[in-house]
Amino acid sequence: MSRDLTVDICVIGAGSGGLSVAAGASQMGARVALIEKGKMGGDCLNYGCVPSKAMLAAGHAAEAHRRSTRFGIGSDAPDIDAKGVFGHIHGAIAAIAPNDSVERFEGLGVKVIQAQGRFTGPAEVTADDTRIAARRFVVATGSSAFVPPIPGLKDAGYHTNETVFYADRLPSHLIVVGGGPIGIELAQAHRHLGAKVTVLELFTVMPKDDPELVDVVRRQLHEDGIEIMEGITITRVEKTRAGVAVVLRTSGDTAERRIEGSDILVATGRRANVDGLDLEKAGIRYSPKGIEVDARLRTSNKRVFAIGDVAGGLQFTHVAGYHAGIVIKNALFRLPAKVDTRAVPWVTFTTPELAQVGLTEAEAGKTTDAIRILRWPYHENDRAQAEGAIEGMIKAVVTPKGKILGCGIVGAHAGELIQTWVLAISQDVKIGAIAQMIAPYPTLGEVSKRAAGSFYTPQLFSERTRKIVRFLARFG
Repeated sequence: MSRDLTVDICVIGAGSGGLSVAAGASQMGARVALIEKGKMGGDCLNYGCVPSKAMLAAGHAAEAHRRSTRFGIGSDAPDIDAKGVFGHIHGAIAAIAPNDSVERFEGLGVKVIQAQGRFTGPAEVTADDTRIAARRFVVATGSSAFVPPIPGLKDAGYHTNETVFYADRLPSHLIVVGGGPIGIELAQAHRHLGAKVTVLELFTVMPKDDPELVDVVRRQLHEDGIEIMEGITITRVEKTRAGVAVVLRTSGDTAERRIEGSDILVATGRRANVDGLDLEKAGIRYSPKGIEVDARLRTSNKRVFAIGDVAGGLQFTHVAGYHAGIVIKNALFRLPAKVDTRAVPWVTFTTPELAQVGLTEAEAGKTTDAIRILRWPYHENDRAQAEGAIEGMIKAVVTPKGKILGCGIVGAHAGELIQTWVLAISQDVKIGAIAQMIAPYPTLGEVSKRAAGSFYTPQLFSERTRKIVRFLARFG
């Protein structure tokens, strides 16, 4: 027997964005239904951010063990226990899971329905045996790994981010197909955990980041022993007695090359989760790239919002959380809040980390010729020298009048350091404010102050300044 439920907001998808909307709206007094067909917490908790960073942490710990001799500390090669590594990963997931659980959200007053949600009309959704009518709907179904149609791949078997953290062993030779942030992070994590690793990329690795900063990461990956092959085309994949083989051609070369390994990880991008929602019945326009939305995140059906990965655009957990705030303002308070992506940062959590916010040098150069590039290397930072973390740099893009257009940082703790620049861009703070801030010594954060201060170096140490100083000296 079907049941009818009437609420103020119905959220489809219990990932980071959907959970934020459900929790916020319920605590503000709205009647909320939350539909999720899979695991609570979605991709980020179960297959993405949390397990990948936990695996990276294990890999970084192993690599720190290997490199401890540079501090005068004797060290043998680390003993990698695969069961312990996966235990750490699953432990991190389990520690966070209660925050995203059915019990917590039901405790907040949210009606949680664990089933597939489908639109049956412009203002109605069904889930299992429940029919939900709502004033507003929010589609927050996220995205899934895109698997390219490579001949032989399916038969040979492969991992994606949805399976690699739930394996029963670590690979001996991991072939990573795709050189974006996910592929590069997991390539380094597995290398640090003892695997041989080969990365295969059709174009160039980490193409959305500043190439000058990517080169720093690329050099470290090579030093780690990771083979990176860029500009290649995979012709087929074969299953072998020892595992798998990838047959490929390099750019401009007709001869085929064969790479054999134990496992394949496919990290070739993401596809929006739009299948099975029956969006057509609600009059919602979409494509494989995602649901079409306006600046207020409304779909072609103005009752329905789409947030996070399923809305296309920047696919980050923190963007989904930001979208949630925009939706709550619109849906609950009828405020015409709009998305502003000028100050959305992202971080690739390799060693060294690479963080970016705003425009890169190339992007800024397309909009104006009047830009200045400010750099400061890590090796000129005293804390970096003390900790042996001298590989890296900060690179800020500003206008001649000091407006900050973007910033990229590659180096230790870049994801933490970029936040100064995120705030500056979001609040239209000019470069002088960062140059004049008092940074504690010795900290890595001084690289931001030094880079900002370099904006004034040509003027401060000019011949004109020297003349002024000499002139004023005459008066005692």
